[in-house]
Amino acid sequence: MRKKGFTLASHLFCLLILLAVLLMCVCLGSVSIPLRDTLSVFWNALLGKAAQGSTYRSILLSIRLPRVLCVALCGASLSLSGAAMQGLLRNPLADGSTLGVSSGASLGAALALAFGISVPGLPYAGTTGMAMLFAFGSLMFILSLAYTLDRSLATHSIILIGVIFSMFASSLINLVISFSGDKIKSVTFWTMGSLAGSNYTHVLMMTVALLLGGAVLLHLREELNAFAIGEENAQQIGVSVKRVKLTVLITVSILIGVCVSIGGTIAFIGLVTPHAARMLIGPDHRRLLPASMYFGAIFLMLADLIARTLLRPIELSVGVVTSLVGAVAFVLIFYRTRKGAK
Repeated sequence: MRKKGFTLASHLFCLLILLAVLLMCVCLGSVSIPLRDTLSVFWNALLGKAAQGSTYRSILLSIRLPRVLCVALCGASLSLSGAAMQGLLRNPLADGSTLGVSSGASLGAALALAFGISVPGLPYAGTTGMAMLFAFGSLMFILSLAYTLDRSLATHSIILIGVIFSMFASSLINLVISFSGDKIKSVTFWTMGSLAGSNYTHVLMMTVALLLGGAVLLHLREELNAFAIGEENAQQIGVSVKRVKLTVLITVSILIGVCVSIGGTIAFIGLVTPHAARMLIGPDHRRLLPASMYFGAIFLMLADLIARTLLRPIELSVGVVTSLVGAVAFVLIFYRTRKGAK
């Protein structure tokens, strides 16, 4: 009998692919390190042995490993957020970048970076808090405006308002950059989307956010399935529509806010990877949500690897790579959606 959820075998298979891609991304870069040496450094680090081959150890443990882990966690978080938003809104084009949520989070984080907004004793709390606050505020504003203009919340209405809001937020970000003074370089590079310079504190932040946010969204997988038949029908079968919507929107805003505060604007992950997962395993959120996390982590690690190695020693921002792939995917998904609606 076919199991409905994501099976243990599926988890193990995805984990093996994830670990293989992670190892490849750690080994390759401006300086390529043999797999044998990489595994030796990791093994010695786990055993607490003295450094052997200090150059490789420093590159692997201090630079590449925290960056690759952050990339994987960020990809999983953004992809999970996109899958949850698409299920909630019944819209295959819904995503933090297409709905303007990422732009809103970027505006909040840019304000924190440019004007030094911080929380005493918590070095990253100011940027993260502002990103989460602006992400949630942007999402609520966009959906409220879309509902006011079009009570059916049609796909084209939400996307159009999201695009307009993104342009507005981008203009405000440019205005912030012009007043950022000596911080203009760091703010500008950050807005392009990059996880260069990630450290283990960022890894810890992303891990906590994904564990908590992932647990909430996975817990609501049955409710998200119910939304597929419409909000009224979902309410009739016992789903607390308002509670579920608010919970999902807050959780998604937190995940996007944390990702944006660490890596800047990395567009289209939440659009491309859930759609690819849905094409392979179907729309059931019991399988779709965990699959989207694996797909997102793997996709963003590969995109970051391309950004680091394509023009080495020059490094592209990962946001450029994901935007190029995502723009093509957006057109294809929109075409399939319109064609299916006819």
